[in-house]
Parts: sequence; C-alpha cells; structure tokens
Amino acid sequence: MKKHADRRTGGIDVLRTLGAEAFDPERAARAMVRNNGALGSYGLDHVLGTLWTRPQLSRRDRSLIVVTFLTTLNTAGGEELEFHVRSALNHGLSREEVEEIVLQVATYAGFPIAMHASRVVNDIWRQLDGLDRPNIRAEAKLLDDNQRHTNAQRVRARMWNGRNSDDPQADRQAMVDVMGGVGEMAFDYAFGEVWARDAFSPRDRSMVTLAILGITHCLEELQIHTRIALNHGCTRDEVEEIFVHMTGYSGFPRAVSAANTVRSIFARIDAKKAKQQD
Repeated sequence: MKKHADRRTGGIDVLRTLGAEAFDPERAARAMVRNNGALGSYGLDHVLGTLWTRPQLSRRDRSLIVVTFLTTLNTAGGEELEFHVRSALNHGLSREEVEEIVLQVATYAGFPIAMHASRVVNDIWRQLDGLDRPNIRAEAKLLDDNQRHTNAQRVRARMWNGRNSDDPQADRQAMVDVMGGVGEMAFDYAFGEVWARDAFSPRDRSMVTLAILGITHCLEELQIHTRIALNHGCTRDEVEEIFVHMTGYSGFPRAVSAANTVRSIFARIDAKKAKQQD
C-alpha cells in the first residue's frame, strides 16, 4: 500500500531518468500540475509514479513500448513522441533501436504512420547532432527472393519452435494456401526481411509487435503473437505488463480487451498442458 507521497516521489524520479539532466525534475513536476490541473496530477502520480515504477518491466523496456504506442497512435505534431524518443535514449535504447521501432510499426500499422514518426525522429537526430539535415543512413540489405524465403523459414522456425516446414518453399506455400497474396507479402517481406533483421532481439521485436497489436485492437493477431512472444523469451508477466502500461497511453477499453485476450491464451496453454499430463 503506497501513500500519495510515495507515488509523487516515484513520478519525480521517473522524470529524472526520462530527462537525464535536461531539466530539473521537481520543477517539471510542479509545472506539470500547475499547467494541467487534475490531468497533470494524475499524469505525474499515476502514469509516471505508478505505471512507470512497476517492477515487471525495466524503464528501458517501458520506453521501448511507449515509443511504440506513440508512433502507432500517430498523434498530430509529435510532441509526446519527440519527448519520449529523447527519453528512450536516456533509458538505454540506441538510435538504431528507435528507428527499428518505426520500421516495425510500418510493418504492422502501415507506412504512412511510420513515415510521420520517421520525420519526427530524423528531426531529433538533426538537433542532437547540430546539423541542418540528418546524416544519410545506409539502406536495407538488398535481398533476392531465395534469401528472403530462407530467412522467413528460419524466422518462423524460431517463432513456432520448429513446427513449420523446414523447406522454405513448402513453408511459404502453407501461408499462401491460407492467406493468398497477403500470405506472400507476410512471408517474403514481414518475415523474410523485417523479422530477420538483427537490430532487435526476437524478444524485443515481439514486445514491440504486441504493443502495436494491442493499441490497434487487432485481437486475432494478438493471440498469435502472444504465443510467439512466449517462444521468444517473454515471460507472461512481461506480456501482461505491456497492456497494464498501455492503460495510460490508449485508455482502458483497448487495454482491457488486450489483457483479456492474452489471458485467454495463457488459459488455453495451461489447459492443454493439464490435458497432456492426465
């Protein structure tokens, strides 16, 4: 049981790590309340002082999913995204990892949303480097279909603990048989290129994907990727905590739907295990 003073102290400490030494956290806390009234109070005491201080995820991981939430929400102006991208660097994410979040959002929420976020991110890099324009970055690896298909089969084997075909063409055809052209695109691009990139661990990429699917209310895909996330090393507590944290960034209705969805998957897994043991 926390006293209000504990939550307020926690919120100020989160402001300290979010901002590093860019601002005085106590002064920022006072301004947050003064300028926003009850909204500022709850933002400080609940979002920062409660959600951000829960032990189930590190602050680095919370920055990972918050940048994902804000990128996916595609809020006009990008002020919240700009703040949290800078804060993510303070919490240990690299620039490459921030850019990889944007790429994953492009894959699961669409390129228009990701392009908006990319412009915000590019402007931050430009400001941090003191440049008139951001540095030119290297393009993605240019892969022929044979390599993409090999990558996709390997990625899917890791996702499903080897339960897919070990032949890339047979594995691809299985997706095409179910989803047609969408299956082709998913196999060739999503799995063969994006999921095969090494800028993220499979665990981090799964966390980002769950955050996207939860905030876009894609519950059928969320069921699939919950199982994948467990296979990638996410714990059940970590998976659920994504949606606990999401309450502060999408509101409760989407978070409740996502939390109920992942809990239903856990229940099915447990029921299957219990049946196998009988």
